[in-house]
Amino acid sequence: MADQSPSVRTSRLSGFYQKSVAERTSLIAQWANLSPEEVSALHSGLSVAQADKMIENVIGVYNLPLGIGTNFIINGREVLVPMVVEEPSVVAGVSYAAKLARSGGGFRTGSTRSIMIAQVQLLGVADFEQARANILAAKPELLAAANTSPTIAARGGGPIDIEVRYLPDTLTEPMLIVHLLFDALDAMGANAINTAAEAIAPLLERLTGGRALLRILSNLSDQRRAWAEVTIPAETFSSIHASGEEVIAGIVHANAFALADPYRAATHNKGILNGIDAVAIATGNDWRAIEAGAHAYAARDGQYRGLTEWRVITDNDMPGGQTEGAQRKLALYGRLEMPLAVGIVGGATRAHPTAQVALKILGVSSARELAEIMVAVGLAQNLAAIRALATEGIQRGHMALHARQVAIAAGATGEAIDRIAAQLAAEGQIRVERARELLKGM
Repeated sequence: MADQSPSVRTSRLSGFYQKSVAERTSLIAQWANLSPEEVSALHSGLSVAQADKMIENVIGVYNLPLGIGTNFIINGREVLVPMVVEEPSVVAGVSYAAKLARSGGGFRTGSTRSIMIAQVQLLGVADFEQARANILAAKPELLAAANTSPTIAARGGGPIDIEVRYLPDTLTEPMLIVHLLFDALDAMGANAINTAAEAIAPLLERLTGGRALLRILSNLSDQRRAWAEVTIPAETFSSIHASGEEVIAGIVHANAFALADPYRAATHNKGILNGIDAVAIATGNDWRAIEAGAHAYAARDGQYRGLTEWRVITDNDMPGGQTEGAQRKLALYGRLEMPLAVGIVGGATRAHPTAQVALKILGVSSARELAEIMVAVGLAQNLAAIRALATEGIQRGHMALHARQVAIAAGATGEAIDRIAAQLAAEGQIRVERARELLKGM
């Protein structure tokens, strides 16, 4: 295992998956300097009493596995990534892809400001052009009325602009839609933005002569985006089965399929969100909002497409260029950009004790930094999936990990789980019936 002393801090935890839960927990506690109470939150999570204050009609809590994505370097920083997910191979896949990315220096990321959009729907507007002019002329007054969050305002955020859209052809009647642009800073911002939309609705009615109906944020947060990119030398992908050049060519073909065909794109993007959702859940963020925004963004040009870009480049395209006289080398370049509205303050991120510990493990200090880590995880997850598809196929690794769930479903416990799972994988029969036969024989 890599040295984890304070002087040598690395996310490259060789053999981490082979250690016991107690050993893994101890390493993560060292990494993030967790207190005994925080370690307890990793294992015990949310109490029923705490859950009862978060949603309605609580009768219990539902546990999911919390794992760690290893090997990440993001903008030169070593990062361990908490992930909550039930699907086998997600954590293993993302950790493997992050290991590949290390050969190219890891992931490079960036993000926009945390600008969210609130929408106010106006019906019965008689003169749309005059209404638009009145709204834009009253922009200072509208922004002042929308400045309803003292906490966000004190930190330099809040409403920043007004936009007006006209929808002449709907199923009911023409509509005037007002967008309030709101900088949510380190909050996801839903509550603050909805409150601001409510606050300006009466003024908009007076300015337009219309009637305000819906007043709510949009989850297509296309002005709050994050992106990640990675460059990996082709030789990193070489194996006894295929050359690195063949593998990266297959990855590019797989990505082209997702850009051209919505049936493939849906599964392609689901793989991206396997990673992003897992981090969102671990940190107490709204993964449904993230998914809605991602899928809407994927169809922004009128056709639903894959969200990633993968292409083969040469060392002429890499930082530093090609060494004179050297043989041309190939590399795989990948990029993912998408809306990512997440927060590190408010909501479940502060109400859920395990979410607080997850944020501490990540070591983030802003919502933008969290979004950038999440988009890097999404890019890594996509790479793991399409590399497997383009080489040995997705089922080989996935079903080997799925075998443990099948063994548990058959009634296996303790050491019998791994023994039966190994036999199922060796036989290629990942079925509950076969697992029961093996368990009975034991």
